[in-house]
Amino acid sequence: MSNLQNPIFTDETKAREWLEARVWPNGPVCPHCGNADQDKITGLKGKAHRPGLYQCAECREQFTVTVKTVFERSKIPLTKWLAALFLMTASKKGISAHQVHRMLGISYKSTWFLMHRLREAMRVGGLLPPMGETGGAVEVDETFIGRMQGVKKGRAGAAHKNTVLSLLDRETGQVRSFHVANTTADEILPVVRANLAKEANLMTDQARVYQKLGAEYQHDTVNHQEDEYVRREGDKVITTNTIESYFSVFKRGMRGTYQHCSEKHLHRYLAEFDFRHNNRVALGVNDSERAVTLAKGITGKRLTYRRPNGKGSATPN
Repeated sequence: MSNLQNPIFTDETKAREWLEARVWPNGPVCPHCGNADQDKITGLKGKAHRPGLYQCAECREQFTVTVKTVFERSKIPLTKWLAALFLMTASKKGISAHQVHRMLGISYKSTWFLMHRLREAMRVGGLLPPMGETGGAVEVDETFIGRMQGVKKGRAGAAHKNTVLSLLDRETGQVRSFHVANTTADEILPVVRANLAKEANLMTDQARVYQKLGAEYQHDTVNHQEDEYVRREGDKVITTNTIESYFSVFKRGMRGTYQHCSEKHLHRYLAEFDFRHNNRVALGVNDSERAVTLAKGITGKRLTYRRPNGKGSATPN
């Protein structure tokens, strides 16, 4: 984590200025109409206005840096938000809501929701370019997460667990993970096809579900049932060890740090582990740069409470 003596963790003005500089590197942008003309945006000063308030001359709306972000309408001080943001991005296997609750001195319920908002900011939205466009290796595999973690595919009990499908581009080091209903072709193959370039060299184990892709992609497999984990063919290294290493970090985090995750929130935990993997030191991203990347991702995303009476709830929708 960044230096704990950094004033952004103790001074609300410093925290706001830090966030503004990351979200608006070229000056304020109106979140209501998208106006970025600095001559048409005015900072409102004086006792009648809260710090960091701006007004857009195009749409006449007022806004702050937190409007239309995961921070919007939060009563938690911005200094606490930034402290939690740095803690989550610097913790390889995650950090529990109980730990953050104790460190920041805010309620567990508020901390739990704050962390889910930050996970929402880690999610990558929109259409992403396919993986393996240059013909590089893309490893694909599934794993299971839940009460019986670590159950191998094909053994009793695996069908009762949540299934996670991940694709890892070995050339770029990027990973994408998805919560799928099961390991059938109807669930697995559409996700693989949507995220894999036709030029990619697909690498999997010998699970039957991937055999149908042999006619569509260059497809190499390793036979785990015969204790084969790496095979070399000339300069080509055929393995799924890289994606297995990612699963290892993910499972250690889910078991040791979070311990339990309901199915409806699994996609956000996957976004958290994907984010840290895709912005890691091995790819030239240090802790501070990772925090900046997350700060930039807060815009255009919301996560709100829902209660049976329609007035909000302890679980995000």
